Amino acid sequence: MRDRDESGRPRNARPRDAYGRPLPHGATGIPTMPDNIDLPPEEALAEAQALLDADRPFHAHEVLEAAWKASPDGERELWRGLAQVAVGLTHLRRGNARGAEALLTRAAERLVPYEDAPPHGIDVQGIVKHTRELAANPHDDPVELRLTKP
Repeated sequence: MRDRDESGRPRNARPRDAYGRPLPHGATGIPTMPDNIDLPPEEALAEAQALLDADRPFHAHEVLEAAWKASPDGERELWRGLAQVAVGLTHLRRGNARGAEALLTRAAERLVPYEDAPPHGIDVQGIVKHTRELAANPHDDPVELRLTKP
């Protein structure tokens, strides 16, 4: 049975490991992002990058997903694609190459329309290239992913 919050909405209150896998109740886990995280785009990118750099792609996904849900219509698919990249990296870290390949492929296709005019300094071309390489070779150890241009 899933845990529920005060309003009855499903919530998984179990602690999680660095890759977002649920741990037994009472175990010490890695803190997740608050459900109500609301950061401006530049801060969301910086936080997600710090989490990726710390090898915590599941948590980066939570930040990027919050940005996706709060973004204006013209950027929604961009943020959704970035969140999918982080989930794809999570699948890689969990040893699920097939899931990673599927998510990374979808993420790259979702990001392509933003290559010509990426907002917020996002390195869409670099992310698409990196993501496609990982999708083609999911057993390779992913190299550092940079969300923004230097």
